[in-house]
Amino acid sequence: MVFPELHGWDMTAKEAIALQELLAQRIRVDCRLPERVRYVAGVDVSYRRGGVEFFAAVVVLQLPDMAVVEEVTASARVTFPYIPGLLSFRELPVVLQAFKKVQAIPDVVLVDGQGIAHPRHLGLASHLGLWLDRPTIGCAKSRLCGEHDPAGRQRGDRVPLVFENAIVGTVLTTRNGIKPLYVSPGHLLDVPASADLVMRCLGRYRLPEPTRLAHHLANQARRNR
Repeated sequence: MVFPELHGWDMTAKEAIALQELLAQRIRVDCRLPERVRYVAGVDVSYRRGGVEFFAAVVVLQLPDMAVVEEVTASARVTFPYIPGLLSFRELPVVLQAFKKVQAIPDVVLVDGQGIAHPRHLGLASHLGLWLDRPTIGCAKSRLCGEHDPAGRQRGDRVPLVFENAIVGTVLTTRNGIKPLYVSPGHLLDVPASADLVMRCLGRYRLPEPTRLAHHLANQARRNR
């Protein structure tokens, strides 16, 4: 993939927060899914606890059979510290390196992280969506912000995730009797479309296949180092 540089990465935490607030104003979550979704990419990052080398993986799958079309990885040394709410400034540089290797351009990107369900409405998925100018979805295993009613226990059950009096995502049960996922639009998709696309990408597991396979590939890249 080829995409222009949105901004540099040499900044303090205070500068990163100011940039988040500025970029959040450019996020659009009023869009429906493209009429035809052929390729869906999954993204994840792996690293050793306390380590400085990060490994990103992007797996592109084809709908509706979810056959793997392409797998790429990248690695880089990371210097930005771990600060809650600023994860994208730590992980996104290596993720973008991986996307530069992608040949099968995805129609939608699923990210193991948050979209607009973020204190400043710019989680990893939203930040990535602005860089790639592609529809993105945050698909997180835990909640970063917001409140919700109890989710149902059956696959497909869903309740709204509400933050600052606005619906910012969906608490989605993806497997019977298993804890739900927190699905929020990143960029260029609305809340219902984001949850619907995740449902289309489910296999036999709690995680949608694109991010599940990206998780395994990123861990494999780290172990093979």
